[in-house]
Amino acid sequence: MSVGIDIGSKTIKIVELEKEAKGFRLLASGAVGYQGILPAVSKDDKELLPLSDVIRKLHKEAHIRSKEVSVALPEPLVFTRTIKFPLLTDQEIVSAVKWEAEQYIPIPATEAIIEHQIIERSQDASKGVTVLLVASPKILVEKYISLLQGAGLTTVGVETEVLALARALAPETGTFLLLDFGATSTDIAVVKDTMVRFSRSIPTAGEAFTRALSQSLGIQPEQAEAYKKTYGLSSDLEGKVKASLAPVFNLVAEEVKNAIHFYQTEEKGEAPKSVIVSGGTSSMPEAISTLSSLLGIEVVVGNPFAKVSADAATLKNLANYASLYSVAVGLALRGD
Repeated sequence: MSVGIDIGSKTIKIVELEKEAKGFRLLASGAVGYQGILPAVSKDDKELLPLSDVIRKLHKEAHIRSKEVSVALPEPLVFTRTIKFPLLTDQEIVSAVKWEAEQYIPIPATEAIIEHQIIERSQDASKGVTVLLVASPKILVEKYISLLQGAGLTTVGVETEVLALARALAPETGTFLLLDFGATSTDIAVVKDTMVRFSRSIPTAGEAFTRALSQSLGIQPEQAEAYKKTYGLSSDLEGKVKASLAPVFNLVAEEVKNAIHFYQTEEKGEAPKSVIVSGGTSSMPEAISTLSSLLGIEVVVGNPFAKVSADAATLKNLANYASLYSVAVGLALRGD
């Protein structure tokens, strides 16, 4: 069994998969809302005890068997970028990454956990080797491990949200853009042949939509949240909700365009075939059609359970919430 846990700023999702001959089978899943101190802003382990209790309860109520879990770090708090190297051996790249990392990450290398992944090795000496560099603050990783220990769990894998998303949602071949709407941030990543080639995180996300609606219509955040989910970018209510949300949605679309432009110009990559969306905002009425119109490209909602087997009844029950589980499924697909 392998377990993935996605600790978001508003909800916690957990998934357990079992390895089969032809892939993975879904054993259990669960989600719970949470409002409180998260690892990134906690000052000491005591502040994380309430969250540990929530995770312990979720683990039990979701009927998760294994106590060994993989967890994702918040994308805004990790540093990801691609680096070009000459045609070096794998061992030479390990050494080169250590030397090069210092100039690419904004914290001292001694205070970071640095990982790398070879994403392309060209036979053309002029193109060399492309490596994905990922660096996380040690203190952040330690907080997540401590949090899960407090819940009676053992951490066996740690990675970024975007890497987990790519594993769960990206097709085996081709170039795609992943767009994951969280509560406080939206992750954007260009993925080629399931490998992350570029990623960034922006602070415009679910809460920004709710805040814009609340301020524009002069209503309470709770009511704004309900309006957002019910009417979204549709023309209902004389289009008042749409008019309030559109400027914020346009900002996200512009950031997506910028990401595609950067990838095509700086990385000399091909344009994405489509945009694959996940997260709570993906279910907002008319969000997908509006985004497709703004970008001039196909936009689809990702299904993280497409790569795992499960009985029809379970998939039906999860259908309305599937996009929330993308990171958790991606983590479980590591097979740790």
